Amino acid sequence: MLFPSRAHGGALLAALLPAAALAQAPEPTATLPEMQVIGQAPGSLTAPSLVDQRRQVEERPAAARFIESEEFRDRRAFTLRDMLQDTPGVLVQERYGQELRLSLRGSGIARGFHLRGVELLQDGIPVNLADGSGDFYQIDPLAVRSVSVFPGGNALAYGASTLGGAIDFVTPTARTAEAPTLLRAEGGSYGTWRLSGQASRVLGPWDVLGNYSHLSTDGWRQHSRGQYDQFNGNIGYRVSDNVETRFYVGLYDTRQLLPGSLTLNQALTTPRIANPAALAGNQSREVQAQRFANRTTVRLEAGQIDLDTWVIHKSLYHPIFQVIDQDGLTWGVAPRWSGSVMVGPHRNDLVVGGRYFAGSNDALQYVNLRGSRGAQTADGVQRARNYEAFAENRLWVLPSLALVAGAKALRNERDFENRLTGAQFSRTFDGFNPKLGLLWQPRAEVQVFGNVTRSQDVPDFSDLLQTVSNRPTWIGLQAQRAWTVEIGTRGRFERGGWDLTLFRSTLRDQLLQFTIDPSIPAATFNAGNTVNQGVEFAARYDLGQNLAAAGDRLTLGQVWTFNDFRFRNDRQYGDNRIAGLPPHVLRTTLAYAQPDRFFLRPALDWVPQGAWADYANTLRANAYLKIGLEAGVTVTPGVTVFLDARNLTNKRYASDLATLADARAPGANLAVFYPGEGRSVYLGTRIAF
Repeated sequence: MLFPSRAHGGALLAALLPAAALAQAPEPTATLPEMQVIGQAPGSLTAPSLVDQRRQVEERPAAARFIESEEFRDRRAFTLRDMLQDTPGVLVQERYGQELRLSLRGSGIARGFHLRGVELLQDGIPVNLADGSGDFYQIDPLAVRSVSVFPGGNALAYGASTLGGAIDFVTPTARTAEAPTLLRAEGGSYGTWRLSGQASRVLGPWDVLGNYSHLSTDGWRQHSRGQYDQFNGNIGYRVSDNVETRFYVGLYDTRQLLPGSLTLNQALTTPRIANPAALAGNQSREVQAQRFANRTTVRLEAGQIDLDTWVIHKSLYHPIFQVIDQDGLTWGVAPRWSGSVMVGPHRNDLVVGGRYFAGSNDALQYVNLRGSRGAQTADGVQRARNYEAFAENRLWVLPSLALVAGAKALRNERDFENRLTGAQFSRTFDGFNPKLGLLWQPRAEVQVFGNVTRSQDVPDFSDLLQTVSNRPTWIGLQAQRAWTVEIGTRGRFERGGWDLTLFRSTLRDQLLQFTIDPSIPAATFNAGNTVNQGVEFAARYDLGQNLAAAGDRLTLGQVWTFNDFRFRNDRQYGDNRIAGLPPHVLRTTLAYAQPDRFFLRPALDWVPQGAWADYANTLRANAYLKIGLEAGVTVTPGVTVFLDARNLTNKRYASDLATLADARAPGANLAVFYPGEGRSVYLGTRIAF
């Protein structure tokens, strides 16, 4: 999260530079000191080491963050929140199982289900479906080596340009794994248990790794039982010192019962009950997905070429207000060149790439007969195609000052055919998203940065096909567009570090939603002018060192995310706050650790004001404070035992909500709140050999 190694800086768009300028560049004249990591695996062409990954993230003149798996491996790491809760600017609100809401800087602020506005990558390759939608079941924290967070236009070098940006989950390989064999077992409250195993081997030029996890839980609430099976593996082949190819495979099987949403009063007084509609319809979500991908890397005298290809098959059986029965295929290819060029005496770091990815989804619906198919109500095919080209470059105008400029051109096509009526609909979204930035590095481990980026979010099929009279109906929505300005600083010193960013996004046609019936997917609309602004802050400080043993430390950590998202002179809502997210989210930790022996980390999560549930700002969730405790002991080298205790005071609160237009409207269904999980305790062990 806070950069511990060196950083290089910013960029200037070099797609306009003549090809004759491309030449091998010498090392930069100013670099931060290398971080020495004892026992760190060296990595490979397709899978860089952690040191290289961190350097690549934190050399950007932007609010990019890097998280190693060490920060979450000795806890009940099951959801994205478990991985990202100590990362400023990232809000993950849990509901049940792995169903949650993910938002960066207001992306998907009103999306009450699944994923929108953030691009998820696994090993740099997209996980989202072709229309931009997706869910989180393919991300297994136990199969992740590191996480890189790129808010907004900071993800341009990966091809992403949405308001939320991108998050890249990097899986281990046999050349970067912590150990050749890893075993893990854990269990705890509400009938929860999980087994996981990972094995890897290096066989000459070949390397192979497989990771499998099974989790089963009865769930905290009624009708929330879940079962998750996740397999991630990869095989690499080193053709030569300059050529390597790696194949990835992922197999995922999710079976989750849905307890539904409640009124605020129910969430605070009887939080463990299920919504009657969820019980009557035996609502659930069953997903079987398979993902296959390849990255081939070729190192040249003038730079490096990465060629990514992928295919994702997803089958969904989802009885809610109706039975949603879908089967889809997404495929894509993404070439990318990165390298260094010289412009006179100055060094440039240039990235040029493109992506084509597309998909087709058979979307059927049936009357829900207690979770089984009844009469058919919809039969359609959804097709999405995306054409993208991007470039980003860093120019060091001074040894301590770098400029960045980049741009992305895109064309997104969405088609829908209603096979019951023969009607066809289509929409094309074109865009051009530039970026300008600056990085100043006054000292070796201090950075100050600022940038301006443009983003564009294209509505997905959940937005374009809205339920009217229990039938999917095509709605001609506009793309969401935004200009974002951010300034920030990050650094480290002997006893701590900091990460501070202020941002302001001016949006047009922001994609927002409101719920009429919690069992029916919410309706999406384009707002007028809106503003998303806020603060992302994280800091840590060693209060003491060598207190009871050599090398021990007592560390205070603080994370603060401030969201101020508002309408601007809206005809209906004036300057009201946009519903969906709380304005302040704070997390404080106090950790005592003796390296390679044990650690103890109490944590306090505080939301001083609940989120508004309606755009009229008449109904909001409650404020809350939760206390948790994490602890771990190294029994013997390679064997650890850990404890993760959550919500120790059994606080009742709403962890997430769906948004309404006006809670005072006659007949408004106020059952839009999801109660947070009560007191829970989990115990586990890890064995590495």
